[in-house]
Amino acid sequence: MFGILDGTGSTVLDPRFHRVIPGSARVERLWTGSRWAEGPAWFRAHNTLVFSDIPNDRMLRFDAMSGQTSVFRQPARNSNGNTVDPQGRLVTCEHGGRQVTRTEHDGSVTVLASHWQGKRLNSPNDVVVKSDGSIWFTDPDYGILSDYEGNKAESEIGACHVYRIDGQSGALAIVADDFVKPNGLAFSPDERILYIADTGASHDPVHGPRHIRACEVSADGTRLTGSRVFATCTAGLFDGFRLDVEGRIWTSAADGVHVYHADGTLIGQIAIPEVVANVCWGGPRLNRLFICGTSSLYAVMTNTNGATWPGAAISA
Repeated sequence: MFGILDGTGSTVLDPRFHRVIPGSARVERLWTGSRWAEGPAWFRAHNTLVFSDIPNDRMLRFDAMSGQTSVFRQPARNSNGNTVDPQGRLVTCEHGGRQVTRTEHDGSVTVLASHWQGKRLNSPNDVVVKSDGSIWFTDPDYGILSDYEGNKAESEIGACHVYRIDGQSGALAIVADDFVKPNGLAFSPDERILYIADTGASHDPVHGPRHIRACEVSADGTRLTGSRVFATCTAGLFDGFRLDVEGRIWTSAADGVHVYHADGTLIGQIAIPEVVANVCWGGPRLNRLFICGTSSLYAVMTNTNGATWPGAAISA
């Protein structure tokens, strides 16, 4: 593409932002046609990005080599958040299925979590895999509030929690029960902090939270031991986000992508002409930020690399 896409651009709010955005960086619109694009996940082995289109009940696949986007799975049980585990398998949160699944290398689907103490989960929203193989996910009730992003139903659990699936036993445990509507989540590069968004303001604009909390991870990596508010959204709500190798948070917002230094300072913004739901690092060196806007998939090159897990190589 040539020139600047209407409604895009970058804003420097702190000199430290100059380090991570090239002066020649331009936002590209790679594809359009979704109702609510979400959950991007990058597969380095074949240079493709899988993402969700929740209301249309499908998952899409962008091929970075050809620039083409095609249907990956439909129906997709209103899939939302996706990630890739250390073995290169797709892990998915399903609103419609009310479960977390893993797509095996042969294409079969394994259910990892669907119930808590005999009660169905609400609608798993976003997911991240720790280096020890444990899977952490949020479970707000967005997918059961109506038939738009799932299937309308009453919550059997009666609350919205954050869960951990043990990487060895598969046991499910609640790691946080004090969120209103837990949403996006991601680990710091050293995995000592789990950042979790709370989007309670979506249904309580006056008193509901619209922030990201920084939660301390226990020494054995199985529990959260305390938390603090890391940042409060200045435009709409934080949804999905990812960190780079130096601990900066690149998060969705109503007007694009907001970038926070590890000390909590908002250092810059990338304008997108529609509400952003989630982001993901991709490309051979994880320096291309893929952005899921409402109807479209966008991307921008950066001067930093996405964080994976300790010891994981950056190069493909």
